[in-house]
Amino acid sequence: MDNITFYNNAGLRLSGVFQRGTNGKLVIMCHGFRSNRSSRGRFDRFSSTFQQMGYNVLRFDFGGCGNSDDRPLTLAGEVMDLTAAINYAVGLGFENIALYGHSLGARVCLEAYNSSYVNTLLLTGAGTGPVRYDWTDEFSSTQLKELTATGVLTLPVEDPYRPEIKIARQMLLDFEQCDQQELLSNITCPTLIVHGDQGEEEILMPLTKKGMKWLPENSKLEVIKGAQHSFMEHLNEVEAITCAWLRKHF
Repeated sequence: MDNITFYNNAGLRLSGVFQRGTNGKLVIMCHGFRSNRSSRGRFDRFSSTFQQMGYNVLRFDFGGCGNSDDRPLTLAGEVMDLTAAINYAVGLGFENIALYGHSLGARVCLEAYNSSYVNTLLLTGAGTGPVRYDWTDEFSSTQLKELTATGVLTLPVEDPYRPEIKIARQMLLDFEQCDQQELLSNITCPTLIVHGDQGEEEILMPLTKKGMKWLPENSKLEVIKGAQHSFMEHLNEVEAITCAWLRKHF
């Protein structure tokens, strides 16, 4: 496993790890909201499995997360970061790329999709359309007051590289500002979307089900019964589904 550094178009330093495979193909993994390249251990596990299958794997921290340079989180910023990761991979000689995204990382994969190099998408807990969250359930009144006053919210995180992250007001708006038909109709590669049916997934899964008609015909929605948005109790099933997809489509 090699530590890597690359830069987005704004000059922001992005930090990641590269795991060497044997088949000349690359999986780029995109973590979710308020997370990092480890994704609570999910990406550590899955990337090791993908590497054992022969795939090269690149995992990185979005700007403002993990060991990457600081900036307030926005969807546009993360799309810029993933575009930089794809360009970095192409610069290394990779032309066959799969994007794996969880939660917000899945939305970023859809937004940053590049048909010239990306051959398939694997998305878990994806937000494929507009979702309106009640942020009073997620953040304290003090944090929301800070957001109103400054346009940025400060959130403590458990991360080996940083004590806190900054979330821009636009980031919270980005979740609900989404044209599902436009977003999904842009995708031309086989796309796997894995959802649970509990908690937040009770909202996200039906939204994806509604939007599947705009994805290519060889795309697939898999629903894991009993799974929450984190899938932490169902990692064996997620791993089996995604590995089978990679074998067939990548």
